[in-house]
Amino acid sequence: MRRERLRGPLVDLGLWGLLSVPVLLRLDPNDGGSWGQVAVGVVVLGVCVAFSRSLPLVSLAVVVAVSLASTVELYTPAYSLALVVFGYLAGRRQEQTRAALALFGAVAAAGLGLVLWSGVPVAQWFTLVLALALAIVAPWLTGRYVRQYARLVRTGWELAERMEREQAAVAERERLRERSRIAGDMHDSLGHDLALIALRAAALEVDPALGARQQEAAGELRRAAGDATARLRDIIGVLRAGEEAPGTRTTPAGETVEDVVERARASGMRVELTVTGEAGQAGQAGETGEAGQTGQAGETPPMVDRAAHRVVQESLTNAARHAPGAPVRVALERGGGALTVSVSNPVAEPAPTAPGPSAGTGLVGLDERVQLAGGRLSHGPDGAGGFAVRAVLPLEPGAAAVAPTTAPTSVRERDRARREVRRGLARAIWIPLALVTALGLVMLAFGLWTQSRSFLDRDDYVALRIGDPLAADAERLPPHPLDGPPAGAPAEPPGMDRCLYYRSTLLAAVPVYRLCLADGRLAGKALVG
Repeated sequence: MRRERLRGPLVDLGLWGLLSVPVLLRLDPNDGGSWGQVAVGVVVLGVCVAFSRSLPLVSLAVVVAVSLASTVELYTPAYSLALVVFGYLAGRRQEQTRAALALFGAVAAAGLGLVLWSGVPVAQWFTLVLALALAIVAPWLTGRYVRQYARLVRTGWELAERMEREQAAVAERERLRERSRIAGDMHDSLGHDLALIALRAAALEVDPALGARQQEAAGELRRAAGDATARLRDIIGVLRAGEEAPGTRTTPAGETVEDVVERARASGMRVELTVTGEAGQAGQAGETGEAGQTGQAGETPPMVDRAAHRVVQESLTNAARHAPGAPVRVALERGGGALTVSVSNPVAEPAPTAPGPSAGTGLVGLDERVQLAGGRLSHGPDGAGGFAVRAVLPLEPGAAAVAPTTAPTSVRERDRARREVRRGLARAIWIPLALVTALGLVMLAFGLWTQSRSFLDRDDYVALRIGDPLAADAERLPPHPLDGPPAGAPAEPPGMDRCLYYRSTLLAAVPVYRLCLADGRLAGKALVG
């Protein structure tokens, strides 16, 4: 912990020393420096480093202000490294981007104001904007990318921890589910054994070969077996907490779908069963008739058989609970390598429709059972005012496709974080390039415009006559002559008051027209360069 606390101040101290080196190198007065300027620069950099963690944009703004005070072009040998470093730190440590963009715009506007106020060439403002883009904006975008990448890594670790917790929760639920299955097995096996004991005790209780005392003992044994069965049912109910009450899931071994339908019909439900197959054989049972036979060649896999039985049982249970008295249609269809089980209310009635959604987690468990069998389950309104449950179960491995599942939340968050990092990288690369390109185009347009202001058309040059009254600001001449003769131009003729130079072509620097004036008149002209 102590080492962690010391790391930050030591890093800041080293950064301060590194940024102070270019300032100290400007100490020589012949190099434009002085003791006072160096001291101020070192102190300012120290303050900026101290506040770079809490106020990174303020530190960057202070360094920019010091650089602008040194030169309108912003880029200075003493503070160029500081501009890059604080631009990066602003992008790395600042969460919001609007303040940084506002600062960049303010720097460009302030630079333009300084250029216009000081009267320096406008080209220096373009140099300022170029320095702003390369020395500040580009490092700032790089810092933004590093920040987003670190966020992606941190999100990855958080998702990993969340997945570990979810896996632990899934394991706990699986243990509870296994405990519930064990409880069911205990209920079936021990209940059967206790029932046999009670049955034998009842036989002994009425056996005339035994005396009254032995018969009374047999009766006590029968009642004890019955009480043990009741207590077992209560204990199993505690172990199976969260599921349906004990007894509601009691299913005779080897029960078929037809048996489930018959039991439901015997309890008063109006159930219609339809069974069809690939061979074209079909059996249909009405509300009071016998169930039809499938007439199928081959056997149904045990997992598929149990899943189909579970679908019909759960759907009929929900129908009896949510739509008592409503007719229910059960359909089994074998074809295309799959067994399709459909349970629905074919006619919309004023009463609640069947088979309505379970109040608990019946459909959730049903969906799990169907998926374990390799099938897919769908349930919802059937479009006629009723509710339908439909399961497609493969008769062979791979015969039925499992319904696509939605990507987990962790995967979606990871993909979102990756997209943000990719966008940050694109911004870090393309925005500076686009800015530099736009700046270059503006500078090119400005250069062409300034050159056009010093361009003398050939016809106008030919029309000028020696001895014509002419001044530098004459309407017949371009508004801005060149600053001087081009390199390699011949010496000006003697006796001239001054000579003016104008471009002969818009794009080329040479040759140029030379117009020499004497006593306010054109004394000589030539094409030089």
